[in-house]
Amino acid sequence: MPKPFHFKLDRVLDYREQLEEQAKGALARAQAARDAQAEKLAELEARLAAHLAAEAESRTSANDMWLWRQYKDALSQDISIARVNLNSLELKLQRSRTEAVERSKDKKLLEKLKQTQAKRHHDQENAREEKENDEMSTIRFEPHDH
Repeated sequence: MPKPFHFKLDRVLDYREQLEEQAKGALARAQAARDAQAEKLAELEARLAAHLAAEAESRTSANDMWLWRQYKDALSQDISIARVNLNSLELKLQRSRTEAVERSKDKKLLEKLKQTQAKRHHDQENAREEKENDEMSTIRFEPHDH
């Protein structure tokens, strides 16, 4: 009866799978945060474009012009801040992506080792079994003397 294969690094493989799942989760969260920030930036830019298109309406009085300019400046400042935040989130996303790739490589390396060792174990067990069968056949074979 062949011995079952036991991979000595199963716990390490499980841990690396866990790390990979955590890295994938962090990547998904970073992607969602980046996408939300990009959407916010696009919304701010659309509001500024709409505000700039309404410039002619602001020329009714000095007060209206001042309010229009203040709102335009505030939108421009919000857009600048949103761009900085977006760049920061893109860097975080890139780091998360790199981390996820590294974790995946670590796990795949151990999986490959496990497959290699399982194949070697299987081949050794087959060779041992074949050797036992050959020895049994040799022992059972009785030459016929005539």
